Parts: sequence; structure tokens; C-alpha cells
Amino acid sequence: MRNNNVMGILFPNMHDEALPALTSSRPFGSVPFGGRYRLIDFALSNLVNAGISKVGIVTQDNYQSLMDHIGSGKSWDLSRKNEGLYFLPPVAMSDELYAGRVASLIGIRPFFRNSREDYVILSDCHVVGNIDYDRMLKAHVASGADITVACKHGDAPHLNGNLLLWMREDGRVNDIMLGHSPAGECDFGLGLYVMRKDFLTRMLDAAASRNQMNFDRDILLRHLDDVRIYGYRVPEYTAVISSPESFFSANMALLNTEVRAALFQNLRPVYTKVRDAAPALYGLRASVSNSLVADGCLIDGTVRNSIIFRDVRIARDACVENSIVMQGAIICEKTVLNCAVLDKDVVIKASRNLSGAEDYPIFIDKGTVV
Repeated sequence: MRNNNVMGILFPNMHDEALPALTSSRPFGSVPFGGRYRLIDFALSNLVNAGISKVGIVTQDNYQSLMDHIGSGKSWDLSRKNEGLYFLPPVAMSDELYAGRVASLIGIRPFFRNSREDYVILSDCHVVGNIDYDRMLKAHVASGADITVACKHGDAPHLNGNLLLWMREDGRVNDIMLGHSPAGECDFGLGLYVMRKDFLTRMLDAAASRNQMNFDRDILLRHLDDVRIYGYRVPEYTAVISSPESFFSANMALLNTEVRAALFQNLRPVYTKVRDAAPALYGLRASVSNSLVADGCLIDGTVRNSIIFRDVRIARDACVENSIVMQGAIICEKTVLNCAVLDKDVVIKASRNLSGAEDYPIFIDKGTVV
């Protein structure tokens, strides 16, 4: 199968409720991650690395941050004369109608009608992973599936509307459970689906005629017996962002060299918006260990086991430990941070002490002065 016969649809607003402290002014897909990335970068890069050159991003609200980050798609080689990147704004008459994935897809049916591609990949943006979509597409075609659901085996994340799968030896799904996170390991969905475009449009038309707006319940579960649904266990490393705690732990995992090697590969790069900035500048009293520090930073204090984004200022005698500090933050003299997540442009005044815990980090809202 030629991957220019495949289109991708991304949903950056799905799961906004999982990170309320970071999604009040931006969609989930635009949440910063790992020092220089946004969460949407991983799904978008996976599509591009599989040779897919037509991508639609279904926006709902608060999407100015996302548009500023992605722009024309040039950083992902999607700024093209033909095909490329499309922002698909909401067309529903109410927020309630547009709340689900099905309603979103119904709203962009003209986009499907005007597209020549035969296959569609639908993806949320809450999974951090360098996934080989080309291998997944080949598995979908080889199985003869109507729908392939990407899944992972392990402890299910605590998400609203969790999708749990039970599969036969050949991969065909024979049972589905929604909205439940059982104790122990199981196969859980990653919000990633593959199907033919004509099949998807038929299912959407049928769902719309019955006012059925939940993709997992009204398309997967309702048609489990009459549609060939197969699971695809993703072999690559993935981190599911389902809560503030999981966001914190997924970032901290990047301090592990094995995790970084699994995510950032030469053959399948993770692309992001390119910025020209000076390297980080370290003062004479700076002490940095086991941390990721982005360009443009000015470090004159102590940083340990932390993720520091671009243009952060950490003053003399300040100590940042086990924390995530996003772009443009200022940490003043003699301040101590431990297990804290600072959104963009936060200012922590001198001699403050903010300490959380690994399973309960402190989140400071964007632009806050503490």
C-alpha cells in the first residue's frame, strides 16, 4: 500500500479534562512536553515518518496556541502546494454536539468527500511515543480488518471512557469494555484507529441518523459482531498522559537514557517548531545534573533531575529539583522548587519554597506570579 493513499486526522482537544491545569488556555495537543516539544508533535511526526502527506487537525476551542506552534506545517514538511496540512475548525451548532469524536468527524464530511485517499488514520494526542505507523498500516491490510485499534498491554490509564479490548489469537477483538480501569494488566486502546475512508463515512452516516455520537460505544461496541475489528499491540515505547501525575512522570522518564533512545530515533525523528536561539548560558555558580536544559536559558543556580524549557531564568542560590519549568519562567534568588510544574511565563519571587511530591506535583498556572 502506498502511504500517499492514506490521510491522517488528529484530535488535539480530546482528553482536555485530564490536564485541567495546563489546558485552560490551550488544547491538550498543545501542552508543552520534554523541554521543547508539544504533545501533538509525536502523533504528527508519526504520520509524516510513515510517508503520509495529508493531515487534518480537528480543532474545537482554545486553538490559537496550536496554530501558532504548527503554523503552515513547514517543520513537518507539510507546507505543500498539493495536500499538506489542514486546520478543520468546528462547524457544529453547540459545544455539546461537538464534544465527541463522531460529531467532530461528521462536521468534516466535506473534507472526506474532497479527498482522494482510501485509508484514514484517526489519532488523539495524549500518547507520547515513536510509533511505526507504516507497520501498523501493513498489519491492518494483511488482517482484512474493517477497523484496526492500536492498543498496549499493561496497566490501563485512568481516563474517562477507557477502551479495554479482549482479542483472539489472530488479533480479532471479541469483547470490549468501556470506562473501566481494572486492577492488573490488560489491553487498552491508545486512541489510534485505522480504516478505509469509505467504511468510515458509511459508519458516520449511520451514526448521525441515530444521533449516536460516541465512537467507541456507538461504532466499535455496537458493531462488534458484524464488523471486523482487530487489535494491534504497539511494540514501541509509549507513555499515556491521562492525569497530572502521569504527565509529570512521563516528563521525568525522559531523564532515563533508554527512554530517550526509544523516543528520539534517527530513522523516525520527532519534529517540532524550529526556533533560532542562543545556547543555554551557565553562570560561574551554576550546578546542573541529570537534567534536560533547552536553548536560551540562563542558569546561575542549582538544577537537579529536572526538565527546563527554553528561555528560563534561574537566579543565583535558587534550587530546582525534580521539576518541570516551562518556557519563559523566572526563578528568583534563594527559591527552592521540588516536584513542581511551572507553566509558561511563571515568576517565582525570591526566597519562596514550593514542594510537592512525585505522586502529587504542584502545578502553577501560566503567567502566575508567586
